[in-house]
Amino acid sequence: MARWCYRHRLVVLLLWVGAVLGLGFAGSAAGTNYADTFTLPNTDSTRAYDLMQKAFPERSGDTDTVVWKVDDGSVRDDSVRSRIEPALEEIGRMKGVGDVSSPYAAQGATQISENGRIAYAQVTFTEQANGVPKELVQDVVDTSQDAERAGLQVELGGQAITRIQEPPTGIAEMVGIMAAAVVLFLAFGSLFAMLLPLVVAIAALGTGLMATSLLSHVTDVPEVAPLLGSLIGLGVGIDYALFIVTRHRRGILRGMKPEESAVTALNTSGRAVLFAGGTVCIALAGMLVMNMRFLDGVVVATSLTVVLSVLAATTLLPALLGLLGMRVLSRKQRRRLAATGPEPAEASGLAARWSMYVQKRPRSIAAGALVVMVILALPVLSIRLGATDQGNHKDSTTTRQAYDLLAEGFGPGFNGPLQVVVDGGDTDALVSAIRSTEGIAQVAAAPPSQGVTVIQVVPTTSPQSEKTDQLIDRLRDDVIPESGTEAHVGGVTAVFKDFAAVTGDRLPYFVAAIITLGFLLLMVAFRSLVVPLTAALMNLIAAAASFGVLVAIFQWGWGTGLLGLGKEGPITAFLPVIMLSLLFGLSMDYQVFLVSRMHEEWVHTKDNARAVRVGLAETSRVINCAALIMICVFSAFVLSGDMEGAMAGIGLAAAVALDAFILRTALVPAAMHLLGNSNWWLPAGLEKRLPHLAVEPREEEVSEPHARVPDADGGSTVIHGFVRTPDGAPVEGAALTLLSKGGRQLDRVTSLADGSYIVSAPSAGSYLLAVTAAEHPSRARHVMVGAEPLVYDVELAEDEVDAVN
Repeated sequence: MARWCYRHRLVVLLLWVGAVLGLGFAGSAAGTNYADTFTLPNTDSTRAYDLMQKAFPERSGDTDTVVWKVDDGSVRDDSVRSRIEPALEEIGRMKGVGDVSSPYAAQGATQISENGRIAYAQVTFTEQANGVPKELVQDVVDTSQDAERAGLQVELGGQAITRIQEPPTGIAEMVGIMAAAVVLFLAFGSLFAMLLPLVVAIAALGTGLMATSLLSHVTDVPEVAPLLGSLIGLGVGIDYALFIVTRHRRGILRGMKPEESAVTALNTSGRAVLFAGGTVCIALAGMLVMNMRFLDGVVVATSLTVVLSVLAATTLLPALLGLLGMRVLSRKQRRRLAATGPEPAEASGLAARWSMYVQKRPRSIAAGALVVMVILALPVLSIRLGATDQGNHKDSTTTRQAYDLLAEGFGPGFNGPLQVVVDGGDTDALVSAIRSTEGIAQVAAAPPSQGVTVIQVVPTTSPQSEKTDQLIDRLRDDVIPESGTEAHVGGVTAVFKDFAAVTGDRLPYFVAAIITLGFLLLMVAFRSLVVPLTAALMNLIAAAASFGVLVAIFQWGWGTGLLGLGKEGPITAFLPVIMLSLLFGLSMDYQVFLVSRMHEEWVHTKDNARAVRVGLAETSRVINCAALIMICVFSAFVLSGDMEGAMAGIGLAAAVALDAFILRTALVPAAMHLLGNSNWWLPAGLEKRLPHLAVEPREEEVSEPHARVPDADGGSTVIHGFVRTPDGAPVEGAALTLLSKGGRQLDRVTSLADGSYIVSAPSAGSYLLAVTAAEHPSRARHVMVGAEPLVYDVELAEDEVDAVN
């Protein structure tokens, strides 16, 4: 498929452009119909909600609040009424506004605080918050705040009002893309190469978001789903393309033709991308284990975006590589390639030196990394799940100030009233019992409908307070049963409390499911029990540390001012499930790319130390680059204007940073050095029964004509010589491996007692001869073989830097 896409690049490009434009047009024409459905089966708040739906089937529009406060006097003063009443009347006449309840009306006395300095009016729109035009909401805000004067403060709160405070759509995505572009340019040094991952990610993200908006018309998709889809789609879309482009560029630099290099890249890194993308989708689907309708839409949006990211990386990317040809390299690289020929295949630089350092000091590195992760994980012990509301918005927003004014005038619990729904029975006795309960500020029963009565209960504490949670439990466990009345406690605060409780109860099963799945996948892929067990432990450590960072910032409030976030509060109840799914998938990506190279080297050499050293040296740079891009993309979602989006962004950015820079770069390789050959242990009976799943094909299957097809005027030849130390002493037992330019092993021998060796080359040409020996650094040199046998002596120094690793 990669070759077909490369050769038919214009057809592939036209298909993708048609898909992006077609879905974009359809999505714009249909609009969105996102629905935040937090109902949970078999919970008290759900039973209350169902009874209310039965008694009050008509659904009114979104209700928002206009709040005003005077510094002196009373809100009843003529000077205040003469400014507020005309504004409320004008709002009531606006098209799209259904009703305005004023405190100055006959039944509005309860809408004025006891000290007479704060009052509120409720504005009910004819549509739900997502359906109210932003222009109408802005008119309501402007009309209300035009009534302000010195000593009279007017603020507005509610879901519709929140929508106009959000930054323009796409700001977070654009900042993330620009940050990723800088990292890619520094990594590649080429404008065209930098653009490739960005174009692929944008195409996948655009089609994913438009498809999600269309799906919102046929299934419940929460409003936060496209935000999370953007977050994960940009991250994996750029990273998957990065892995493939890096492999492609490396192939060209080592002498392959562009088409062969692209096919090889897709047949190797492309397969790893397919495996990684499938793993992410399976991890996301694990959220279905939670049996929460709210999460179903999140699974749809995020999984769809990941699937499209993989599809774009495996079809659109090879077509773009075909358009660019050699221009995927920078001008400097093209000139050097033309002047000096293919570059050597050995790893060098900082990555190689770090890999050697980890091999020499595995215990100290593992201990240091583990201490860092444990310290960062400590805050997770105090995690409290709940819900954010407008009280967590920034101090400068009108919704936050309206929230604070209502709490000041009517009590902290006014912003999160409870609804006790009674199905028949004596409500008077229940109302009296509730009124006498500790922690209750106000109780009012609405007229019954179809035998159902709703009792509005205002706590003395805020919706996010632990005392409010305790009050709900007291009402359910003691007050209602003692009254002898069948009733259920509902309302937004109760729904989120139940949501957090259900999440906490089911989270261990969810974690067990995704950890078990990851263990089985890695066991099949790498034929080992220890490698997947190590990966599972690392995933748990990364999750604990990232949640510790999240608690410290959002629950304890450390750095919220510096980051421009709102007030601290509980961690959103559904966030652990979503973050664990994404973190599991991304961690598996990095584990696969790291360990697959180690496993390949282990299969060739059966030398664990070398396998870990080579794998880390050759993959750490691209993994760190990919992680840096994800950190930029995820961190940019602090600018989304959405508290859940900011939590997810910072949490995932912290998780990726810790996973890539501490776990995969330090703790995992150090642990594998300490475990030795047991890393690759698998019982013989299990080995026979496990299916074979190749993350990457064998190198022998990769198309490399220059390494496999003999020249017309030359047959096979040999390279021979001696392996000695600088003082001339022979080195016995040194392993000599002849590799093609693409890294395929052609021959492997061991030096004899006198240090002599002989390896076979399939034809005249350029090869890489790698030499490893105990107590000596490895060496790798390019050798040119002609029609005659080549004599090549190898000198292994004691204190030389390892040339291979």
